Amino acid sequence: MSELAPLISDLALILICAGIMTLIFKRLKQPLVLGYIVAGFLASPHVPFTPSVIDMANIHTWSDIGVIFLLFALGLEFSFKKLVKVGGTAVIAACTIIFCMILVGMFVGWSFGWKHMDCLYLGGMLAMSSTTIIYKAFDDLGLRQQRFAGLVLSILILEDILAIVLMVMLSTMAVSQNFEGTEMMYSIGKLLFFLILWFVVGIYVIPTFLKRSRKWMGNETLLIVSLAMCFGMVVLAAQVGFSAAFGAFIMGSILAETVEAENIEKLVAPVKDLFGAIFFVSVGMMVDPAMIVEYAWPIVAITCAILLGQVVFGTGGVILAGQPLKVAMQCGFSLTQIGEFAFIIASLGVSLKVTSDFLYPIVVAVSVITTFLTPYMIRLAVPAYNKVEKHLPNKWKKILERYSSGSQTVNHENNWKKLLIAIARIVAIYSVLCIAVIALSFHFVIPLFRVSLPVFWANLAGAIFTIACLAPFLRAIIMKKNHSIEFQALWQDSRFNRAPLISTILLRMVIAVVFVMFVIEKLFQASTTLLIGIAIILVCLMMFSRWLKKQSIFMERTFIQNLRFRDVHAEFTGQKRPEYEGHLLSRDLHLSDFDIPADSLWAGHTLKELNLGHKYGVHVASIIRGMHRINIPGANVRLFPGDTIQVIGTDEQLGEFARQAERVSAAAEEEDLEKREMSLKQFVIDTHSPFLGKNIRESGIRDEYKCLVVGVEKGDSNLMTPDINIPFAEGDMVWVVGERADVYRLLGKKEKMEAE
Repeated sequence: MSELAPLISDLALILICAGIMTLIFKRLKQPLVLGYIVAGFLASPHVPFTPSVIDMANIHTWSDIGVIFLLFALGLEFSFKKLVKVGGTAVIAACTIIFCMILVGMFVGWSFGWKHMDCLYLGGMLAMSSTTIIYKAFDDLGLRQQRFAGLVLSILILEDILAIVLMVMLSTMAVSQNFEGTEMMYSIGKLLFFLILWFVVGIYVIPTFLKRSRKWMGNETLLIVSLAMCFGMVVLAAQVGFSAAFGAFIMGSILAETVEAENIEKLVAPVKDLFGAIFFVSVGMMVDPAMIVEYAWPIVAITCAILLGQVVFGTGGVILAGQPLKVAMQCGFSLTQIGEFAFIIASLGVSLKVTSDFLYPIVVAVSVITTFLTPYMIRLAVPAYNKVEKHLPNKWKKILERYSSGSQTVNHENNWKKLLIAIARIVAIYSVLCIAVIALSFHFVIPLFRVSLPVFWANLAGAIFTIACLAPFLRAIIMKKNHSIEFQALWQDSRFNRAPLISTILLRMVIAVVFVMFVIEKLFQASTTLLIGIAIILVCLMMFSRWLKKQSIFMERTFIQNLRFRDVHAEFTGQKRPEYEGHLLSRDLHLSDFDIPADSLWAGHTLKELNLGHKYGVHVASIIRGMHRINIPGANVRLFPGDTIQVIGTDEQLGEFARQAERVSAAAEEEDLEKREMSLKQFVIDTHSPFLGKNIRESGIRDEYKCLVVGVEKGDSNLMTPDINIPFAEGDMVWVVGERADVYRLLGKKEKMEAE
C-alpha cells in the first residue's frame, strides 16, 4: 500500500483540483480546458501555498494515455467520407491557413533568435485552431446554425487530419535532425503507404467482424474490444515508427465508418474525459510563472501573431476558396486561438527532447489568452466587416463579388480525367496491398516453409503461396475500369483514343509483371529473360481467370458495403442528411437540426398550434422520429419528446429560432418540481360532505380538482377499486392522488362546505 500511496494521493489531488476548477469555470461560462490548466497550475510545485503532486513521472504516463484517448475520440468523430464531403472551399482555406501560420510561427521564433527546431514546432502549434474551444464558443453564442459556422467546422476537420500528418513529419525531422528533401519524401511516402494499408484492411476486416459478433456484443464487451483495437493499433504504429497518437487516431477513424461508431463514442467518452482531464492538468503543471515573466514579450508577440495572422490569412484563405467577404471575415475571426493540438505538439517536442524548456509554458500562456479572447473576436467579426465594407473601393467589391459567384459554378470533369484518376487510385491502393502481402510472406510464411521443407521446395511453396495471394490484386490492377462508361465512351468517340487506352492496360500489365518478377527473383536464381517470360505467362493466366475475377469482385463489394454500411443504416433510420442541403448553402438558406428534449414545452403540440413559420419565419422540412422520417409534415402533426426537427431558414431566422428553443426548454427546467409533487390523501364522506350521494363523475373530483380517486373504503374496511357509477355513501373513506396544491384545494373545499 505504501508504494501506491503517492499514486493515489496524486490522483486524488488532481481530481479534486480539476473538479473545483471545472465547477468555477462552468459558472463563469468558460471552456473546461482552461479550468483543467488552472487546476494543474495549482497542483504543481510552482505554487507553494497549495499541495503539490509528488510523482511527476506517473502524471506524464497518465497524460500520454490521455493523448491516446483524445485522439481516439477525435478519430471516432472523423470520417474519411466526411473529409471528401467538406468540399473544395474547406480544403483550399485549411491548406492556406496552415501553410501561412507555420511561416508566421517560424518567423516569430526566428526574430527572437530561437533555434530551428523551436521555430518549426512553434509554427506547427500556431497553425492549428482549437476545435473544442470554437465548438463551445459557437454553442454559447448561439451561432451553430449560421452559414459560416458550418464552414469553420469543415476547416477544423481538415486541420485535425493535417495536424496528424504534421505531427508525423515533425517527429521524423526530430529523429533525423535535418530538413533533407529525400528524408521528407520518404516520410511522406511511408505515411501514405500505411494510411492506405490500414484504412483498406481495417474497413475490410473490422466492420465485418463487428457485424458478425454483434449479437454477443454488450456495451461492456464493445468497450473492451474497441479499446483493445485502439491500443493494438497504438502498438503497431509505434513498431513502424509513428507516434501513439497517430495509431489511436487511425483506429478511431476506421471505427467511425462502422454502425457502432456512435455507441463506441458514448462508451469511450467517460474514459476519455477522465484521462483527457489528467492530460490538460499535466499541461497546467508545466506553467512556470517565473518563466512566463521572463518571456512576457514573446508571449505578447505570439498572441498578436495568432490574432492578426488568423484574421488576415484565415480571411484570405476563405476568400481564395470563393466565399463572400463577410463569411470569410467571420471564419477568420473565429479561428484566432490555439488549443489541444498545440499542447499535443508541444508535448511531442518535449518527449523527443528537441524543443527548449521555455516553449511549453509560453504556448500554454498564449492558449489561455487567446481562448479568453475567442468569444470577443467572434463578436467583432461583423462590426469589422461593416467598417471594411464601408471603406472598400467599389472596384474591389465588384472583383470579390465576381470571384465568389464565379467560383461556385460546377466544372464537369471530362472522361479522360475521370478515367485516369480512377486508374491511379486503383493502382495505388492495390499496389500497397501487394507490397504488404509480399512483406508479410517473406517475413513470416516463407521462413516457416524453410523450417519444415528443403530449400528449393520451401522457396517453390513460398512463391506459389505469395503469387496466389497477389493474384486477385494484380488482376484488379490490370482489368479494373477497362469496361467502365468512361473507357467505352473514349473508345467509341475517336479511333485516336484507342492507342492511349490500350497503353493504360499495357502499363498496368507491366506493373503486375514487375511484382511477380520480384517474388520469383528473390527466391530463385534465374536469367532475366526467363523471369520475364514466366511472369508474363502468370499475369496472362490471371487476366483470363474467372475464379480470380469472382474473388476480386467479392473483395471489392465487401469493402464498399462495409464503407457504406453506416450511411445505408443512417438512411434506413432516417438520420441521413438530405442531398438538397448543399444547394441551400449557396442561397443563404440553411438546414439545421433541433432536438425536442423530454421537458420541452413544445412537446405534445401540433405544428399548427406552435405556428413556427409565422413566428420565426422558418420552415419545418422533416421530423425524424426514431427510425422514421416524416417529410413535409402537415399542420396537425404533433411534436413528441425525442423528435429531431429539420428546419430551413436564414442565419438570422435560425439563430432566433435556436434562442427560442433554448428558452422554451429552460422555462420547463425552471418549474419547481416540489410544487408539482404528487400527494396521497384520504377523507371521510359524512352527512355534510358535498360529495354525498354523487358518483365519481358527478363529484367533479377529477375534472374540477385534477385529482384521481384511487380507492374507496366501505364500512367493512376493505379497499375497493373505485367504480365511477357507484355513488358515495355516508362513512366511505375516499383515497385521492393529485398534485399537492390540488389535493389541499379539494380538502379545503370539502371542509369549507362542511362548515357552511
